[in-house]
Amino acid sequence: MAFRVVIPARHASTRLPGKPLLDLAGKPMVVRVAEAAQRSGAQEVVIATDDERIIAAVTAHGHLAIMTRADHASGTDRVAEVARLFGWPDEAIVVNVQGDEPLIDPALINAVAGALTTDREASIATAAHRIHDLAEFMSPHVVKVVTAASGRALYFSRAPIPWHRDGLAAHPTVLPAELEVRRHVGLYAYRVGFLRRFGELAPAPIEQWEALEQLRALWHGFHIHVIDCAHPPAPGVDTAEDLERVRKLFVALH
Repeated sequence: MAFRVVIPARHASTRLPGKPLLDLAGKPMVVRVAEAAQRSGAQEVVIATDDERIIAAVTAHGHLAIMTRADHASGTDRVAEVARLFGWPDEAIVVNVQGDEPLIDPALINAVAGALTTDREASIATAAHRIHDLAEFMSPHVVKVVTAASGRALYFSRAPIPWHRDGLAAHPTVLPAELEVRRHVGLYAYRVGFLRRFGELAPAPIEQWEALEQLRALWHGFHIHVIDCAHPPAPGVDTAEDLERVRKLFVALH
């Protein structure tokens, strides 16, 4: 199975300025992400940035980096620019790996890419894992996904879906054991042909209401295949506390 990985990495960050370049056991964070991506079996790993400092750091560690526009609205748009700059064919598969996830599982990257090989009518693949906690289920900060028997997404929402009307009415403080609730994992694989079209798609009302970009694809009739993770993936680095936790892990490993 052939696929590529693109790692969008912007220097600007509200909470952690220069986040891609923060040190993790002697290497910049974005380099640690690239190393994980290379272990996924990807034929090519590209860091896409808008800052020369990231280009310099990445190339100094022997990885491929490319300068992209600074005005992209999302990481998906940056990945689409990379696909265009390299001239990748429409049928090519590319995985968007966030530059602040140095603990990402290479096997998960491979599995998400593989879902597009299996489901040839899907334009996007992503992942989810089961949750059992009522507070997570009810939280608008936790994105839930409901799928069809085919494994394709029916809907993503910040609302608690699917809603077990009778079970939750009878026991409102616990999730019914038979209720399969899945939390969406924000890792995406795309067909390049879809990426070429994505920027031309009008934003969807449901996308704007939920603040979930993937709903634009569903709104316009594209299929999203969802694979299951056995366990929640390791969290990314969003805060100074996250950074210290991950640093300790990398020091222990290296």
